[in-house]
Amino acid sequence: MLEIALLGTGGMMPLPNRYLTALMARYNGSNILIDCGEGTQVALKKKGWSPKPIDVMCFTHYHADHISGLPGMLLTMGNAERTEPLVMIGPRGLTRVVPALRMIAPELPFDISLIEIQDNFQSFDFDGYRIEAFRVNHNVICYGYNIVVERGPKFDPERAKAQNIPLKLWSVLQRGETVMQDGVTYTPDMVLGGARKGLKVTYCTDSRPTDFIVENAKGADLFVCEGMYGEPDKLEKAKEHKHMTFYEAAEMAQSAGVKEMWLTHYSPSLTKPAEFKDEVRKIFKNTVISRDGESVDLMFPED
Repeated sequence: MLEIALLGTGGMMPLPNRYLTALMARYNGSNILIDCGEGTQVALKKKGWSPKPIDVMCFTHYHADHISGLPGMLLTMGNAERTEPLVMIGPRGLTRVVPALRMIAPELPFDISLIEIQDNFQSFDFDGYRIEAFRVNHNVICYGYNIVVERGPKFDPERAKAQNIPLKLWSVLQRGETVMQDGVTYTPDMVLGGARKGLKVTYCTDSRPTDFIVENAKGADLFVCEGMYGEPDKLEKAKEHKHMTFYEAAEMAQSAGVKEMWLTHYSPSLTKPAEFKDEVRKIFKNTVISRDGESVDLMFPED
């Protein structure tokens, strides 16, 4: 199970009823935070989740509404007596931005590892999941992210029994390793079935629509995408500031064949985004006009 919580849905500045965009994911004891705007700590507390076990922080870019909550978050994690190291991933400049923000959070009881993304696409492997960063089209260097959980083939004990494979070798074969015993070679294909579908979440804010976003969102179980403007007459403004409208996001979701799309990163002037729900769903029916705290537990498909 992959737990997803969209902690805030605001862009540019927080509002009394809308925190800035941040997403947290939890999988198999690991916690991932993407973006950390002002108010993220409060949103996390409202959700009932703790910042202490965050293992990885990813930043799309370094505009204030995506990273201004970092010093306070680090202090809170330190005050919770966290000692485990923290990994941060972000565009070039991370090694300058984070130390600068830490001027007001200089002493922490844990180490921070800073990884700068070097290419248009880069993949990072962690225990049981993968984070993929892909370049988007904003007015500064900016990335979207995939969280990918893959599943290995299913072990078939009946096939193992039928071939008289010793029980003590089952776990080795299940790990995909070949083993020899008493002159007999046992291979994983003797007991493993075909590949099984895993889970994929795509997160993208602050960009114009691009084919590269569609390519990276292909087949996602959940596509969290910016919808800065819901008003149809704001298209030119979206183009000018390199953001996108609800309708452009919906067209990408349709092209990418995602299961569901959550809109986020609303303009402060967009006070009632749900008013545009029906029009957006004409383009992509599985659109959610998300609110702060929107969450879902994504389950692996049945075998």
